[in-house]
Order: sequence, then C-alpha cells, then structure tokens
Amino acid sequence: MKLRRETIADFLGLERNVVAASAAVFLLGLGEELWKRYLPKYLEALGGGTLAVGLFGTAKDFLDAIYQYPGGWLADRFGRRTAFLLFIALASAGYLIYLISPSWPFVFIGLAFAMAWSSMASPAIFAVIGDALPKERRAMGFTVQSILKRVPVMIAPIIGGLMITSLGIISGVRTGLAVTLGLAAATVIIVLAVNIPVKVGEPVNVRGVWRSFHFALKRLLLSDIIIRTCEGMADVFIILYVINVIGVSTAEFGLLVSIEMATAIIVYIPSAKIADVVGRKPFVMTTFACFALFPLAVIFSTGFYSLILAFIIGGLREIGEPSRKAMIVDFAEPHLRARSVGLYYLVRSLSITPAAFIGGLLWTLSPQAPFATAGFIGIVGTIVFATTVEERYAS
Repeated sequence: MKLRRETIADFLGLERNVVAASAAVFLLGLGEELWKRYLPKYLEALGGGTLAVGLFGTAKDFLDAIYQYPGGWLADRFGRRTAFLLFIALASAGYLIYLISPSWPFVFIGLAFAMAWSSMASPAIFAVIGDALPKERRAMGFTVQSILKRVPVMIAPIIGGLMITSLGIISGVRTGLAVTLGLAAATVIIVLAVNIPVKVGEPVNVRGVWRSFHFALKRLLLSDIIIRTCEGMADVFIILYVINVIGVSTAEFGLLVSIEMATAIIVYIPSAKIADVVGRKPFVMTTFACFALFPLAVIFSTGFYSLILAFIIGGLREIGEPSRKAMIVDFAEPHLRARSVGLYYLVRSLSITPAAFIGGLLWTLSPQAPFATAGFIGIVGTIVFATTVEERYAS
C-alpha cells in the first residue's frame, strides 16, 4: 500500500513543497471563486456602468502586469515561504476593502491589494514546481497544480451564484468575501510547510533577466500576448453577455462555469502524459485555437444549452497550459527562476492591458463586437505560434 502511494505520488509530482503551494492555491481559489466571476455585476450594483466594468478589467490586467516581476523578485530574494505570507496578507486587505466598499470606485482600491495573491504569488508558485521537480516531471506538477486551481472554479461559482440568487448581488458577494477571509487565515498555516532554500547567484537587474531568455521563449511570449489580448477583450464581458443579452440566470451562469472547469480538469492529466510522448506543441496550439473559438461560440449561442458547448470549448483552453508553463520554467536559470516567470508575465500582462477597455468601447457599438474581434485576434495568435516556435523547443 505504501509503495502504491509512493508510485502515485511520484507519477503526479506530489513533492511536499509542491503539495503545500498547490493546497494554498486551492484554498484561496475556493474563496475567491465564490465572488470573483460576479464582480462585474457587483460593480453594476454599486453604480458602475459598462465603461467602469471595462476599466476594471483593464486595471486588473495592468496590476497583473506590474505585480508579476516584484512578486518574482521577492520570492527569489526572501524565499518562497516568506513571499507567500506577504502576498496572503496583502490580498486579505483587498478582500476586506471589497467587503466594505460603499460605492464602485472603492472596488478599484480593493483590487490593488487583492491582486497580490493571483499575480504576485504566481512566479513563486511556478518557481516552487521548478525548484522541487526535475524537468521530466514539471508538466505533471503543473497539471496537478492546475487541477487544484480549477476545482474551486468548478464548485464555488455555483455556490456563489446560489448565494447571490438568494441574498442579492451585494449581500451575496459580501458573504463570499467573508468566507474568503477565513480561508486566507487557514492558507497561512499551509504555506508554513513550504521550505525551499534560496538560490543565490550574481546580482541581476531586469535587463539581465530579459537577456537570459531563450529566443524560443520570446517567440512563445509573442504568441501568448496575442492570445491573451483575445482573452482580455472578451472575458470580462462574458457574464454580462450571457445574463443581460442571452438571458440565462445567475445560477445557470455558475453552472456553465462549472462545466467549463470540469472539462479542463478531465483533459489535464491525459494531455500531460500524451505531451510527454508526442511533444508539447500540438497541445499548446490546441489551447490557443480554443481561445480563439470560445468568444465566437458564445455569440453564436442562443440559450443555455448552446452555451454548454461554448463553455466546453472554454474548458479546452486549458489542454496545453501545463505544457506551456513547463516550457517557461525549463528555459529559466535556477537562480532567476521566479524573476524570469515574473518578467514573462509582466511583459505579457502589460501588453494586453488596453484589451478590456477596448472591449468596453466595442460593446457600446454592439455587444457582439468585442467577441468577434477577440476571435479574429485569437486566430492570428494561433498562427504566429504554429509558424514561429519549433517543435524541438516545445518538448
């Protein structure tokens, strides 16, 4: 029995530090997903209009960009555990501000703190997997971490949707935020188990970290920027289109999100194992293609049942994500690992910052406009990846 457990743990990359970091992602994700998808409606309820929602999405992308490298620097400089504790504290302050916001501008203040976990912690989580696992097991390590990240997205939006249906948008979101603050306290205990020595190297500034990037990583970054522009232009408006235009209920939207995440979870492990045999490029290409198809599938939907197919396509966007993340970590120098991940996401997120606001402007022309534009951009990004990143660098 013990041997079987060890075999399963080895197969799934369940090293102690990876388990602790992934459990932290799971717990805080469970709290955040109770209300995260409903923040555009929360902004509406607090008096914000469509442009405020678009500006919120742009602010989110901007903070996601500028927080990545500082998060990586803190993780490399002070260690993964200390960085995690700081990020949880900052995010908790953001949750509290969301909770007590009397009007929509205060939500933007809360966002500045709440993004500390989802953005600053990301390079540290990548680095833990890179530190703790050898190259041939990292894709599976990212797969397990991704599953634990998506399980809350499958469960919590349904619960959040039911709470909002029962209590109303403002009281429902605030109840979810109170639960999240409790889960953040529990997460502090879990991250105390992370114990990875800090790797010391020569002092390197941002320019030096960029020079350390492999040229294939820069090409991946370019195609990723185009794809995430597609995502950023449409995703923040998904809930508004589905509820306000197509006419499904809040609870039904939560169920659609659960279907999306269930699809992602189902394909994670098989795709990671097949990618080890045939290479990572086909799976990353499939991911990028689904990013292009998802917004198009949404605007071609006419009701709840046709939206199910659209959200299954949305779930298939994750099929190549563990492979893409493993590529990033593989190319990073060990003592620059967290900073390399941070810089990658800094450049990516900063590049896509205007996307949501542009989507808001397109929405004023037609609710379908941001989705159609996003689909076209996604097709371009898929072609760029397919033609510029060679298979030998994607394996």
